[in-house]
Amino acid sequence: MDTSTSQSRLELYQRTLLLAYQSFGVVYGDLSTSPMYVYKSTFSGSLRLYEEDVEILGVLSLIFWTLTLIPLLKYIIFVLSADDEGEGGTFALYSLLCRSSKMGLFNPSRMGYAHRPLFENGSCKKETKCSLAIKEFFEKHYYSRLVLLLVVLLGTSLVIGDGILTPTMSVLSAVSGLKIKIPQLNEYYTVCVACIILLLIFSLQQCGTSRVGFLFAPILVAWLLCVGGVGLYNIVHWNPGVIRAVSPHYIYNFFKATGKVGWSSLGGVVLCITGAEAMFADLGHFSQLSLRIAFAGFVYPCLVLAYMGEAAYLSKHSKDLESSFYKAIPEPIFWPVFVIATLATVVASQAIISATFSIISQCRALKCFPRVKIVHTSDDIHGRVYIPEANWILMFLCLAVALGFRDTDKIGNAYGLAVISVMFSTTCIMFLVIVTVWKKNTLVALIFVLFFGSIELVYMSACVEKIHQGGWVPLVSTFVILCLMLVWKYGTVKKLEFENQNRISLDRFLSLGPNLGVLRVPGIGLIYSNVTSGVPPMFSHFVANFPAYHQVVVFVTIETLLIPKVPVHQRLEISRVGLPELHILRCTVRYGYKDSKDSHAFEAKLMDGIDEFLQHEAQDGEIQAPSSSVSHSTESDAVSEAGTVALGRRRVRFREPERNVGVERLSEAKQMGVAYMIGNTRVVAREESSFLKKFAINLIYRFLRQNCQRPAVALGIPHTSLIEVGMVYYI
Repeated sequence: MDTSTSQSRLELYQRTLLLAYQSFGVVYGDLSTSPMYVYKSTFSGSLRLYEEDVEILGVLSLIFWTLTLIPLLKYIIFVLSADDEGEGGTFALYSLLCRSSKMGLFNPSRMGYAHRPLFENGSCKKETKCSLAIKEFFEKHYYSRLVLLLVVLLGTSLVIGDGILTPTMSVLSAVSGLKIKIPQLNEYYTVCVACIILLLIFSLQQCGTSRVGFLFAPILVAWLLCVGGVGLYNIVHWNPGVIRAVSPHYIYNFFKATGKVGWSSLGGVVLCITGAEAMFADLGHFSQLSLRIAFAGFVYPCLVLAYMGEAAYLSKHSKDLESSFYKAIPEPIFWPVFVIATLATVVASQAIISATFSIISQCRALKCFPRVKIVHTSDDIHGRVYIPEANWILMFLCLAVALGFRDTDKIGNAYGLAVISVMFSTTCIMFLVIVTVWKKNTLVALIFVLFFGSIELVYMSACVEKIHQGGWVPLVSTFVILCLMLVWKYGTVKKLEFENQNRISLDRFLSLGPNLGVLRVPGIGLIYSNVTSGVPPMFSHFVANFPAYHQVVVFVTIETLLIPKVPVHQRLEISRVGLPELHILRCTVRYGYKDSKDSHAFEAKLMDGIDEFLQHEAQDGEIQAPSSSVSHSTESDAVSEAGTVALGRRRVRFREPERNVGVERLSEAKQMGVAYMIGNTRVVAREESSFLKKFAINLIYRFLRQNCQRPAVALGIPHTSLIEVGMVYYI
């Protein structure tokens, strides 16, 4: 027993260290390459060196404490602990809030299931008065839940917007080192080199996070050793006294001497923490412990040495502000460091690209983003995904920014505003998590928000001043992404409301049969819809125009819940609709937002589940369900469903247990083949609707639906067996 325990621990340690090693190539690239442009951006405005000890040590002290307080204290210690069963990012925080209370904008049919104790993580803690008050407030006021969703979508939009700026800023900063050795080099050549590197970065994404992590990790480790070693050399060689900057007193002296000019320079200082949000957004790719080991044990010390070393060089070479990073590199190792720096910018881009893919995947699963192709690049870790459409769009926008600005100073202004805005939105949501999920004292949550929020607001105020100097880029990109997400979510919700309002009961549907002369044709019909009870309007519309349906009918509804993963044994829920002789079933399939949807194996699993359901139903007397991969429940609808079986805790007696007619009928139907029916709907705003609604639905939403991945393709439905029913939904 002791030997097996020791072996398990050893394997756990090895896996953690392996993940920590991989994280260098995926998570910390952006954060680690920031020394290339922080000092240059900080002194690009009106700030100048009049008293070196004041300005240089003041900026160094600001950088040191910003690195210590935001990435190390806020993210590594606090925010990483707010994971949602191992998943990170803004949507993970939202998921935690929705599961601990009714803060989410759930569809009523999903709310009860999403709040089941089955999916609660951790032990139940006693509610505080403040926690109860906040939950009651959100439950009573619909607009408070709407505002929370807007904040979450704003945070995710900012992260996606960062995916445009990070690669461009990092690559341009690295390539600018060529001008140190080749002063006559035209900027168009450096921009061309940067564009080629960007093309290479995005072309590598299809290899997957694991392969990219192993490929990039050695590069970043070498880079951190270089900047840390060069920094240590510069400290010893030029000015060991810069170590004094760890005292916050130098921050006070800096603002006292520089005033408003010093405050304005904070827009450059904040760039030292670019990529910190990626540690949380990429948490699903790794683990808390692996990220903490990598950052606290290696990344943080190397960065501190790098910034101190550059400050030591500047204290003796104040005229080299525009290119202090490369000029601080000793001559014999300049070219090797330049090559590693260029390669490191490729790694830097990887962090935010991976985070962007993760967040888009979460948004898409929760119907807040148009349907895009999700490619899972790891069999072990489902959080590692690749999204082709997002990858190529990001590449095009990065090239556009690089060719349009060609100046890292203006891109830095935009970059700083985007970075600090994401961090501030995370801080605000963390207040609700601390109070309602962790159930800590309100004073603890207030201290967290006031301490970190005030720091971030100060930085944000400095970045806002530079909106006209390039800061408008993240605002425009965030606004466009947010609008697209809101329109898609609004259109999807309205479409679902229309379907629920226009569904009909089974009794009414069956009453149409004699009048229409409905026939039952051989085979199995899988009817896909969003309706969880009654008959979908799409199916009734089909039967009214073509009076026939299959020998066995299964209404299939796929739901994505605000939880990372749904246990396999809870994924299928099958019930009978109407009397057994009708051979009509309903299957609800539930996924978490991080679950991999294997469309190819779905049909086989569904048929196995139905077969198991019918086998249980055929038994005599009362049935107490054993542990099964299928759960069964009755429908809450004004419909006659006398033959429903409930496995689990409920007992139901059947009318006709003598022989297994259902299994025989299913076997016969299988031999005749399976047909898939899905709605091909067109959503149109009513004539009396406002201009804004018509613009959103008739123009934007229609455009998104026409150009996103088709539902049948997303579900893996074979085209030769597909039946699409055209309908118009007026909302």
